[in-house]
Amino acid sequence: MRVRLITPAPRGSRAGNRASANRWAAILRRLGHRVQVSTDYNGEPADLMVGLHAWRSADAIARFAVTYPDRPLVVVLTGTDAYRFIRSHRETTLASLDAADHIVGLHPLVGNVLPERLRERLRVIIQSARSLQHRQPARRSFRVCFAGHLREDKDPLRPALAVRGLPSDSRIRVDAYGGAHTEDWAEAAREEMRTNPRYRWHGEIPHAELRRVYSRSHLLVLPSVMEGGANVISEAVMAGLPVIASDIEGSVGLLGADYPGYYPVQNAEALRERLLRAESDGGYYAELVAACAARRQRFTPQQEHAGWERLLEEIESRGAV
Repeated sequence: MRVRLITPAPRGSRAGNRASANRWAAILRRLGHRVQVSTDYNGEPADLMVGLHAWRSADAIARFAVTYPDRPLVVVLTGTDAYRFIRSHRETTLASLDAADHIVGLHPLVGNVLPERLRERLRVIIQSARSLQHRQPARRSFRVCFAGHLREDKDPLRPALAVRGLPSDSRIRVDAYGGAHTEDWAEAAREEMRTNPRYRWHGEIPHAELRRVYSRSHLLVLPSVMEGGANVISEAVMAGLPVIASDIEGSVGLLGADYPGYYPVQNAEALRERLLRAESDGGYYAELVAACAARRQRFTPQQEHAGWERLLEEIESRGAV
């Protein structure tokens, strides 16, 4: 099939939507399809559209639905469309979802945000990551990494707030990686570095370098107030790196309700307690390691490939292409 894969993130972007689009394009090509990745759509011939983000890609989704009303359309809920725009821009977001033959969610709980009439169209495909075989965590310090853009929905400074004024014998250091969404966020991170010796913002780095960060770190912290199924969780688990995460639906959907590393969203004191316990309590740290290892199979490239293969087989079996 000729597949048009639409992402709101432009070529060269390190945004999650671009990384996901590129990874899925590679999977679909391995399955024998011809794939073009773009940020817009102007009526070009295509047998299938896969549109990432129900609100940001709404124009392309609507145009394909009108141009080829009898051809299959897949809309992927990637994060803010499910947890912000489905409320703030409900009409446009729901129009994209109503037009879709299938809706892809990135964690099993995302169906909770959908109207009942749309839930039967939902298929869950969890994002994958490559394994990291060799880990050598730092010895002189207890390294906690944050990987994500500095913007409101990521709550990116919460880890910094959590490590202010820690006991002098604590070796915890927070390293933040990711570009700033605005200059105000960049300045906030720089100001935090000036007053908080335990925090350092490194800015955006290549993914290969981020994998080296995972190998040197003791924890990954995901403080987001909303996520559609963050790929950094997949990357951490496949790297053998334990996760401390805010207890939002997107993280609970990936790691399970019984995962031992949650804290209440936007609660710096609770995050501080989790970090100190992970540093000082070897039994608790081992529990986090074991819990991530037990969930490893959820995040393998093989399972993600199989998810897309099942979806494409379902589409083709219905004779829609």
